[in-house]
Amino acid sequence: MKHLAAYLLLGLGGNTSPSAKDVKDVLSSVGIEADDERLDKLIGELKGKDLQELISEAAGGAAPEAEKKEEKKEEEKEESDEDMGFGLFD
Repeated sequence: MKHLAAYLLLGLGGNTSPSAKDVKDVLSSVGIEADDERLDKLIGELKGKDLQELISEAAGGAAPEAEKKEEKKEEEKEESDEDMGFGLFD
């Protein structure tokens, strides 16, 4: 994940095709050692691909709209306070 984050950071910074050395430089600047095997695999998978296109594919678009259900509104009966058997000042 750290390799991908560094790769994307470089891409957002304007480097449209970051190399393994570029990614290693970013990681080493913050004290992280790169795993050469994973980095080579990442570079191989992303080589020649547009970063913005990859990001939009991964986002998958917006979630589908929830189904609208008609809610039946029950009319509340008004409670009558007319004859409760006592008055306020009795």
